[in-house]
Amino acid sequence: MARPIPPERFDQLVRVAAEVFIRKGYRRTQMADVAEALGVAKGTVYLYVESKEALFDVVARHIDDVAPIPCPETLPIRTPATASTLKVIRERIHAQIGIAPLERALAAVKPPRDARDELESIALAVYDVLHKNRRGMKLIDRSSVDRPDFAALWFEGGREGLLALLDRYIRVRIDAGVFRPVTDVETAVRAVVEILAFWAVHRHWDPHPQKTSESNARTTAAELIVRMFAKET
Repeated sequence: MARPIPPERFDQLVRVAAEVFIRKGYRRTQMADVAEALGVAKGTVYLYVESKEALFDVVARHIDDVAPIPCPETLPIRTPATASTLKVIRERIHAQIGIAPLERALAAVKPPRDARDELESIALAVYDVLHKNRRGMKLIDRSSVDRPDFAALWFEGGREGLLALLDRYIRVRIDAGVFRPVTDVETAVRAVVEILAFWAVHRHWDPHPQKTSESNARTTAAELIVRMFAKET
């Protein structure tokens, strides 16, 4: 009689596999690496997923889930079509671009009474979205090195989309006279995104991380961005 599969092991598999994909990248990750990290035989991993492609697809779908990931009734999970995985990644990226305070600011007819507060709320909102989805973002960012199709979605649809919205916002506020002009808006906006992305996402995988609380990182990043553009009151 076959031994029953512990239901909690699927959750463990997905979370361990996510860290392996992030650490080694898509191409260099092997099923044996995941099995070793999980502390099981390689054959055990194949009880859950048919292939590395199937494992990556599951990871992409559940990497940022907070609740335990339920084990599917039918195992092993079959290898999905590439288009299916790309759809998951595309939806994840698009969900990260919708920043409510930024959308409200762009829709406003007149500049706000307090431009500093508006910019701070936007910076904090972007930080929070990035931080909430940090594992998924790191997974896609790391995997894009090996997968041009992932890279196209990530850089053209994700990062470029956010940069475009922030660029438009900063230019509108500079033209309205509530933000200081800068030498190159495009470069300044890229700096904004890099500041937020580092503190919200990438520092969690920094081999020599800065010893600071999440609250301090979040507040300081937003404070720096406000000081870049907002005029002194």
